[in-house]
Amino acid sequence: MKATQLLHGLGQSLWLDNITRDLLDSGTLQRYISELSVTGLTSNPTIFEHAIKNSSAYDAAIREKISRGESGSGLFFELALEDLTRAADLLRPTFDRTNGVDGWVSVEVSPLLAYDSASTLQAARELFAQAGRPNLYIKIPGTAEGLQAIEDSIFAGVPVNITLLFSPEQYLAAAGAFLRGIERRIDAGLNPAVGSVASVFISRWDGAVANTVPAELRNRLGIAIGQRTYRAMNELFASARWRRICNFGARPQRLLWASTGTKDPNASDVLYVNALASPFTVNTLPEATLKALSTHTSIGELLPADGGDCETVLAQFAAAGVDVDALAKRLQEEGANSFVKSWNELMNVLTAKSASLAGAAQ
Repeated sequence: MKATQLLHGLGQSLWLDNITRDLLDSGTLQRYISELSVTGLTSNPTIFEHAIKNSSAYDAAIREKISRGESGSGLFFELALEDLTRAADLLRPTFDRTNGVDGWVSVEVSPLLAYDSASTLQAARELFAQAGRPNLYIKIPGTAEGLQAIEDSIFAGVPVNITLLFSPEQYLAAAGAFLRGIERRIDAGLNPAVGSVASVFISRWDGAVANTVPAELRNRLGIAIGQRTYRAMNELFASARWRRICNFGARPQRLLWASTGTKDPNASDVLYVNALASPFTVNTLPEATLKALSTHTSIGELLPADGGDCETVLAQFAAAGVDVDALAKRLQEEGANSFVKSWNELMNVLTAKSASLAGAAQ
């Protein structure tokens, strides 16, 4: 039995961290769903930038849209939602079968709105309405500035994938924003079953310290942070506050493991997948990691609910001079800046391709 199927059977959802029009047109995404237990999909501007730049699959659509005057972010979101709604339709049977627990796709709001909660809320509502699919998450960064937009979006009934989380503290702040949004819906007499996941990035921790810690600590920091965050999630699930909203019909927010592709060529190609095997969580896999996992026929032990040996490992990193609180803040700031950089590169690619296609049509 494939390791993908084993993980799915243990209660962890496997989502593909990729989407391209070629992936849809070739039937590859449907094959991943049918054969590799894929039950969801995430996207980001970098994924679309590479897809549009390196393929002619979008050319006809771009040509048609620029003839109508579309450009910039409006052009991008039309292209992205065409892909994502197709993916959402492929995953709709999963969404229906699991009563909305699984079968989701995600699209990210413009990172240029990161410091404007009102505009982020408006963009989230418009994107969700434009897609017209119940199984679409709107990705909003879980930065300090993003928390109000997350709360307001949940209150507005917009499903949210809270992205760019790196630590248990950042996760708990994001979960708190979700809880406040749900509690406001309960107080307003609204249906509290609004979907959400909280995405915690893993491998970037190890990349940040790879050249500064002893060899025996290589590739262990991200897993330890994941273990500590998983413990925080379980403790939150056990709280009276969480049980109260569930009793009103709320859907629990799942923890999502992001950035789980192995960066170290000397490490296992499924290092983070095996280490973070855990029920009622999601693992978003780069396509190469998904393919690698499908060649395995076993997985490791389930992630301990109490965090296992994370405190011992984190103490070793502290002794080696790693300040995890400061590093978590830095990684989130770098991630936010990277989102903006990726967005600008995407806009540049769209501008260049639009100009090229318009010129070729003359």
